[in-house]
Amino acid sequence: MAPMLDVSDEVRAEIGDEETARLLNGESSPGTYDCTSCRTPGDSGQERTSTVLFVGEETAVLAFAHASCIPSQVVPVAEADLQGAVRSISPDAPGAGGEAPFPSQAQVPPADLAPRQAVLGITCGLIIVKDQLRPALVVEPTGPVARVGSVGQGDDFLPLLIEQGFVPQLDLEQPPSPLTGWSVLLAMGKLHAVLQPGVGGSPGAAWWQAHQPLAVSDGWRAAVQRSNEVYVYAGPAGSIGRQPREDLMREALARACARGQLVAAMMPLSGT
Repeated sequence: MAPMLDVSDEVRAEIGDEETARLLNGESSPGTYDCTSCRTPGDSGQERTSTVLFVGEETAVLAFAHASCIPSQVVPVAEADLQGAVRSISPDAPGAGGEAPFPSQAQVPPADLAPRQAVLGITCGLIIVKDQLRPALVVEPTGPVARVGSVGQGDDFLPLLIEQGFVPQLDLEQPPSPLTGWSVLLAMGKLHAVLQPGVGGSPGAAWWQAHQPLAVSDGWRAAVQRSNEVYVYAGPAGSIGRQPREDLMREALARACARGQLVAAMMPLSGT
């Protein structure tokens, strides 16, 4: 039985018609795999499966994902990180037949975080800054984040973001600094992604992407349409938590800010 594979035109253009045919007729398809987005098992013989091609400057790695998680696409990735993902494949690992254990852009910053790292959680809310309601995103990973190649147990989440241009937030009464090249993608009134600049002149890529577009409140949408700006705050695992109310979210942000555990950036809205 032929695998139920989706191969987008951009992936086909990169891998060629011959390899595409081999994938579609089952010669080089993965059979079972770990989804490169949600990291749970998949079976290309039983469910629609997306081909996802991670492309560096010299290396390309073909991975597989549930089509319900992410569509087939080409994902630009820093060459050093792609090489690290390739080296991490052991001969008897489930992905050794062609799937690198590299995180999809729906989970973690692909150019910065090690393949084993945690999922990014994002919370939408409104925050009062200078007596005005501002649309905010609060980012917190589910566990410690290490630099690619790191063997220790430390958490490098904030240093990695600072290297990307995020700035330590020392006072919640002050708006974050603008971050050039980054944006928040809102389409059809729902949150789709946080976009970062491309690698080596390539088009921009998703730093975080929703598995399914996230609904935002009418107040959040109205606020972002007034300003066309989103305040993005980020803290390490356990620093903020998922708060049920916006006032509690602000209090948690204030505590993280006082402990020096908060970075932030102002990003323009991309989309509608």
